[in-house]
Amino acid sequence: MTKRIAMWSGPRNISTAMMRSWENREDTKVVDEPFYAYYLKESGIEHPMFEEVINNQPTCWQDIVETLTMREIEEDIYYQKHMTHHIFDNGDLSWTKEVKNCFLIRDPLYVVNSYAQKRSDVSIEDIGIKRQYELYEEISRISGQKIPVIDSRATLIKPKETLQALCSKFEIPFLETMMSWPEGKRDSDGIWGEHWYEAVEASTGWQKFKEQNIQLSPKQQRVADESADYYQALFRLTSNTH
Repeated sequence: MTKRIAMWSGPRNISTAMMRSWENREDTKVVDEPFYAYYLKESGIEHPMFEEVINNQPTCWQDIVETLTMREIEEDIYYQKHMTHHIFDNGDLSWTKEVKNCFLIRDPLYVVNSYAQKRSDVSIEDIGIKRQYELYEEISRISGQKIPVIDSRATLIKPKETLQALCSKFEIPFLETMMSWPEGKRDSDGIWGEHWYEAVEASTGWQKFKEQNIQLSPKQQRVADESADYYQALFRLTSNTH
């Protein structure tokens, strides 16, 4: 039986690199942000390639959920890269009982700094950390799972150890192929990759963590500050992964 893994992240994290890592396993199929078109259609929010995304992906909630939970695939693992801000607070999350959930978090200072380089107007809803905390609470309750939480900084500092611990949580073998991948685009990448994925397309493996000199505008700093408590609450859970 296929093991389905839902990785819940915010934008401008290492979520696409994590997807690359899993896709480089021969036993794994990946899907990239399956709720993105649904989110854009329902919210009407202006994002790069708005029309292209809506025309490229299913926009019906039930159709997406059915694919995530019931689609038959040949591979042993079905890895799902999810963005937490794509899930509205009135969405039916009962389907998360059918998958193994994990949360990937990042310090909001780094998230806002990275996001603002692609889209200068940024809000607490855009970066998804508050929503990530809410979803962790809700999915934990619905699924009854002790959900692992991994931090991007720790992952970049010790990628192999983090992945080994995560695979152990999911009761699957760690494979060395998760440590590197071929450069370039993937057919599995969302159509939006041409706008957002420049760095990961140039990568061939896990990059070393680098401290950054972050300078935010007052508005951007407020977004980071408003997200900080939610991030810290999730960060305290990262010990559950090891």
